[in-house]
Amino acid sequence: MRIYTKTGDEGQTGLFGGPRVSKDDTRIEAYGEVDELNAFLGQAISTGLPAAIEQILLRVQHDLFSIGAELASPDPVGSGTTFDSADRLLAMESEIDGFEEQLPPLKQFILPGGTAAASALHVARGVCRRAERRVVSLARSGGGNVSEGVLRYLNRLSDMLFVMSRVANSEAGTPDVVWSRGEG
Repeated sequence: MRIYTKTGDEGQTGLFGGPRVSKDDTRIEAYGEVDELNAFLGQAISTGLPAAIEQILLRVQHDLFSIGAELASPDPVGSGTTFDSADRLLAMESEIDGFEEQLPPLKQFILPGGTAAASALHVARGVCRRAERRVVSLARSGGGNVSEGVLRYLNRLSDMLFVMSRVANSEAGTPDVVWSRGEG
């Protein structure tokens, strides 16, 4: 089987179980951002993250693929692609809490940076926020059919990526970069 189909050469693509739409359709933008986030997580994993973080992110990559399937379908319920986030959200909150227990309390804003691993997680966090904005746009567009769980998951994931970046710096013995007003 060839990877290219030539069916998108005119700027359209097919939705899962649905019609062909323009490649700049709100739905395509939303799941495209989730796909980009997944790729950035793969890059972050390749930087040599602590094993506990790597294991969690591998699971998150599977979740994001499932979220992409929901977003790629105009009828997620009918096509069986609805992402069930309830258990995943509880697990993520527990993981965030566990990571935060390892860290000194945050008393100042920090800048993205530190180790290569922490920086990669900060980039992924920024992409996650962008994906969340695109999914909100899709949900607000009226024909979105986006489950609330997807929005909650992406919101929680960006929080988790922030905390993971701090853990990556901490475990490497590298301090977070503290923001100071007026410096730079």
